[in-house]
Amino acid sequence: MKNFLNRLQGMLNATSTVDFLGPLALRLYLVPVFWVAGTNKLNGMDNVINWFGNPDWGLGLPAPALMAWLATGTEVLGAVALLLGLGTRWFAIPLMITMLVAIFKVHIENGWQAVADPMSPFANENVAEAVVRLDKAKSLLREHGNYDWLTETGNFVVSNSGMEWAATYFVILLALFFSGAGRLSIDHLIAQRQGK
Repeated sequence: MKNFLNRLQGMLNATSTVDFLGPLALRLYLVPVFWVAGTNKLNGMDNVINWFGNPDWGLGLPAPALMAWLATGTEVLGAVALLLGLGTRWFAIPLMITMLVAIFKVHIENGWQAVADPMSPFANENVAEAVVRLDKAKSLLREHGNYDWLTETGNFVVSNSGMEWAATYFVILLALFFSGAGRLSIDHLIAQRQGK
């Protein structure tokens, strides 16, 4: 048994030569997430500012123009920085803040689930209502559309707009904050040049 454990430990130690793959994968996973979010805001900034400021149907944030531009800049520049592995720990901080705002100002009232799934143990009343709407939509599509073609590559779903994805992105950013960008990054090259 001890030989087996020693061999297993040796195999695990050998993986340290590719330990840069973890942070790299996390960074590359987040790049399109923040790039799309930021560039979508850029393409409709007037609407984003209105949504950020409106307390009735929006976020009700103070200084909505400033907040909208800060969030947009954070997402666009953060995506580029994550791609390059440049200032990863520094960019993780404002990106985590944007995720916290998304969680607590947008998604928390909808519960955990991003997609309405009545079989999930986290399903709430929003999910039950979404399932009724989804069933009605499927019925209309079966009657008036080409349902088989529409569902050829997957089923229809209804977004629950829960906090699942924002919380996942926050956790990934938190991991990058503590681990750094990894060896395949500009951060690593800078640290090497500084002898750290």
